[in-house]
Amino acid sequence: MHTKRLIVAAVLVPLLYILVMYLPAEYFFFLIVILSSLALLEFYAMFRLEGLMKYIGMLWGAALLAVFYSSREHFAAAVLLSLLVIMTVRLLFKNDPESSHADVSTAVLGLLYIPGLLTFQLSLAKASPVWIIFLYASVWAADSLAYYVGKGFGRRKLYEQVSPNKTVEGAVGSAIGGVLGALFINAILLHLVPLYRVVLLGLSIGVVTIVGDLVESMFKRDAGVKDSSHIIPGHGGVLDKIDGVAFAGPVLYWCCMGMGLIK
Repeated sequence: MHTKRLIVAAVLVPLLYILVMYLPAEYFFFLIVILSSLALLEFYAMFRLEGLMKYIGMLWGAALLAVFYSSREHFAAAVLLSLLVIMTVRLLFKNDPESSHADVSTAVLGLLYIPGLLTFQLSLAKASPVWIIFLYASVWAADSLAYYVGKGFGRRKLYEQVSPNKTVEGAVGSAIGGVLGALFINAILLHLVPLYRVVLLGLSIGVVTIVGDLVESMFKRDAGVKDSSHIIPGHGGVLDKIDGVAFAGPVLYWCCMGMGLIK
């Protein structure tokens, strides 16, 4: 398991760096659409949303990202339109009203939770591709340190009802890892001063990464599954890998806006 995690990370991290730093912005947009679609498929499968409702939800997931990327002033209207379409499709194409609330709620929550949160990464990339590297490196460092500190030193349960294996010590490791990842990327790419800004950004990412992980664990526990899928060797599903970064993206964006680092 440890070897698989390291091999996957060793392959994906350089690929992400090349894609973000050296290729046109459209490539990162398409990557987000692919990740969002796969994660949304896993989310719908977890809650057994099938048939036309699943495909309409996935179509709207890609459409919302495209609207945000090309004309973000219309994004809020597109979200409301997706709600209208999903409710209408459920009404017209499935005669039985039983489970209609669950079907519509699952479809709409998936859109807000996955493509909705991932739109912030498009905003960060537009401000500067370096922010994407900063985000992913900090989240990866937070995840890694949380895992190894939790395995080696974890004693006190963090939130046993939601995720029995997570510990307070692992959460502290996540916060420290976020700071270390942020300091590393700042040293080689960003060069922000004063350094307390970098520490605050990294700390925020490290803390919220744990929250994102716990939220997905909450959904998986409710759905009765261990992993969202097994598409990534040693890592589970796509949603398992982007749960933390999906939460950290908005927080990084808002923090950068508040500090005046991006416009």
